Amino acid sequence: MPLQVNDYNWQQTNNAVFISVPLRGVCVRDADVFCTENYLKVNYPPFLFEVFLYAPIDDESSKAKIGSDTIVFTLYKKEAVMWENLSVAGADKQMMQGIREKSILQAQERAKEVMEAKATAKREDQKFTLNVMMKIEEEERQKIENMKENERIKATKELEAWKECQRKDEKQKEQKRIQREEKLYQQEKQIEEEKKKLKHQNLTKNSASRNFATKGRNSENIFFEKLKEDSIPAPRSTGSIKINFTPRVFPTALRESQVAEEEEWLHKQAEARRAINTDIPELCDLKEEEKNPEWLKDKGNKLFATENYLAAINAYNLAIRLNSKFPLLYLNRAACHLKLKNLHKAIEDSSKALELLTPPVADNANARMKAHVRRGTAFCQLELYIEGLQDYEAALKIDPSNKVVQNDAEKIRNIIQGTELNSQ
Repeated sequence: MPLQVNDYNWQQTNNAVFISVPLRGVCVRDADVFCTENYLKVNYPPFLFEVFLYAPIDDESSKAKIGSDTIVFTLYKKEAVMWENLSVAGADKQMMQGIREKSILQAQERAKEVMEAKATAKREDQKFTLNVMMKIEEEERQKIENMKENERIKATKELEAWKECQRKDEKQKEQKRIQREEKLYQQEKQIEEEKKKLKHQNLTKNSASRNFATKGRNSENIFFEKLKEDSIPAPRSTGSIKINFTPRVFPTALRESQVAEEEEWLHKQAEARRAINTDIPELCDLKEEEKNPEWLKDKGNKLFATENYLAAINAYNLAIRLNSKFPLLYLNRAACHLKLKNLHKAIEDSSKALELLTPPVADNANARMKAHVRRGTAFCQLELYIEGLQDYEAALKIDPSNKVVQNDAEKIRNIIQGTELNSQ
């Protein structure tokens, strides 16, 4: 037996109805939504939410936005009137069963029409796609044929040009070969003539050269002996070389070193200094009044008023280190992070402030409302509009008469649904 969900919220305008249904920790993909013009059902086991609507709606243009733990419905009315109730009053079981069956039949008929329309559109798309593909293939085939013909013509022209170049090169080579042969013939002829002339000159000089042969040999022997004597180097003079050795250094052995004892002594000295001094090193140079969290909070507020947000954050940080249970410090630091667009840090500080603002009483109502608004603003700037709407609704529960928060919540709902409603 499913559990009926009754803790839902709904609001309306002349043209639309807004319903917020909690998911109660159920996974989003397990939620089943069914909606017709007179009936709305959300089934997420073991919970069930259903409502028999007071008047017909335009179920085709209506929308549903599923968040992490909430489903937000926007149902557009067929007639622009204000409903007395969300559901039909005085409906018995037989009437509700009839509405369910009628809604199911309408949904089945509409699904059938949609499927037939999709099938028809799919066939038309396939036919159009086939024609386009055939046309493209024909164009590609013709293009390939043209490319082949162009390549054949180009290759034929290149072959003819190459053959012509080969014929010209062979003709030039033949001419060069003939010229070389003629030149060699002329050179051989000149060499033969010179040989004949030299032979004749040698015959005339032989007789004169025999007389000077003996004298020439003796002079050559004396000259070569003198060269040999000059080429022998003189003996080197004796000397001595002085060698100096670098003295060897024997370092202290590791087992005899005092480094470990010195490091341990320094460590103990540092521990002693930390035990004597305060745990916060930044406080050593501060005055006594500057060590007061209240004084630091006021200083941060003054810096925030002058738009010096980084200095304000530093003041709040030091105050939080002195007193981490002071919720206003986190709340004020969240405002600074919002100004600096540190959105995730703003969400963390707002959540921490809400944790410390317990139990919820009248004295801390204003602070709790600010924490919800600042966290909701950070969520919206991160485009997490459903989470931001939840924080704004929580702020409205604390202060329902706050017009600014009401207007901001209405804007967030319009953003979620993707429409801008002009509410009177």
